[in-house]
Amino acid sequence: MFYIIGLGLGDCKDVTVKGLEIIKKCERVYLEAYTSILTCGTEALEAFYGRKLIVADRDLVEQGADEILQGAATEDVALLVVGDPFGATTHTDFILRAKEKGIPFHVVHNASILNAIGCCGLQLYSFGETVSIPYWTDSWQPDSFYEKIMSNYERKLHTLCLLDIKVKEPTLESLTKKKIEYMPPRFMSVSEASQQLLQIIERKGCGLTKDSFCIGLARVGSETQGIVACSLEKMSSYDLGGPLHSLIIPGTELHPLELEYIDQFKV
Repeated sequence: MFYIIGLGLGDCKDVTVKGLEIIKKCERVYLEAYTSILTCGTEALEAFYGRKLIVADRDLVEQGADEILQGAATEDVALLVVGDPFGATTHTDFILRAKEKGIPFHVVHNASILNAIGCCGLQLYSFGETVSIPYWTDSWQPDSFYEKIMSNYERKLHTLCLLDIKVKEPTLESLTKKKIEYMPPRFMSVSEASQQLLQIIERKGCGLTKDSFCIGLARVGSETQGIVACSLEKMSSYDLGGPLHSLIIPGTELHPLELEYIDQFKV
């Protein structure tokens, strides 16, 4: 059997009882370390599970799916995913490949940022399309996600912005060499995302403004979870600490219960 097991958002203890039982019986257990991270680290997971994990980096996840699935028709193999297995589209590919190979599979769900985001007080059914905000470079500054934010905003819907992470990203210089070198890990903060949004607003001159209300969240589901609500301008210089961060652009009209709950996070 091939298992994809959600680990939740906090630490090693957020795994479900079902998921933990499966992990302990599998021949091989891979930890997907590309689309997200847990705050506790691999060593803490191994200590809690009582077994070694095979870290699946970006290359292995995107190009080595067959290697991960190898032998899963005759033994138990698990892929551990931070959050919920279907929180990232990357993992649907594993299911499709398993079906093609006739490998039985089972999914163990868990909390993801897509539902845990309700901790800020906004009602989940009032969210529109989720967007991703990528890191900019000097030569690449995409802003198509802003149109989706405004589409939600004009329909009085909230927008969850997932912020970019760079793990095992090759340097541009090393791509032309035989030996690939990697950049240090980077995790976009709410202040960096807000700075990019402010630049887009200045360029376009319409839609949101520097005074537009937003909500920043950090390490959702962990003991050090942080939430702050303020203007985009204030958020652009606010330090919410370590990763992972998410940014919300609320819709134009908030329910009285939403307003009351969010009030505790205002700065």
